[in-house]
Amino acid sequence: MKKYILFDFDGTVFDSAEGITKSVQYALGKMGIAAETSELMCFAGPPLDEMFSLRYGMSEADALRAVQFYRERYKPIGWAECTPFDGMHELMLRLREKGAKLAIATSKPRHFAEKILEKYDMTGCFDLVCGSELDGTRGQKWEVIEYALSTFGISPDEAIMVGDRKYDVIGAKKCGVDCVGVRFGYAEPDELENEGAVYVAQDADDLFNYLTK
Repeated sequence: MKKYILFDFDGTVFDSAEGITKSVQYALGKMGIAAETSELMCFAGPPLDEMFSLRYGMSEADALRAVQFYRERYKPIGWAECTPFDGMHELMLRLREKGAKLAIATSKPRHFAEKILEKYDMTGCFDLVCGSELDGTRGQKWEVIEYALSTFGISPDEAIMVGDRKYDVIGAKKCGVDCVGVRFGYAEPDELENEGAVYVAQDADDLFNYLTK
């Protein structure tokens, strides 16, 4: 069992698709682009500016403007449009009982992750909350993972990452950390396996069993 376990946030610990997709829809509308929320699941996970550029061909400046529009809705409303996945709160408590040190490692702004954890009384589940900053610092997943390792003062082989998208696997591999995927998140079929996830858990119990073996 790895003592240090890093968790992605959106699509892994929390089902936050509603707040993200509705806020992206709002941002696109402000820029004259119509889209259904069902088309916008790809925004749950990667850095928003990158996805605005990739999906809609926006320039760097327009993508950053879209992120600002996104936050116009997400900051007052969207952050709260989420719930923990089934068994996640209990999973963290069980892992802590086993002596694990737990961290959030998310591309989401740390401020919002902390706010959501506080709302659901889950702040005490984690020893560390690492994310991006609103000024763009640590915008890449590997930067967040590297920061978590550095803050804990550990080597990559002492930790394992848990995430739901290829960005988690790719970021972890760049830092020399194995990544476990979760099936209940937002990945496309075979996305996690194709990027090299060491295991893909079906639910919280399956994940607990793998992490503590």
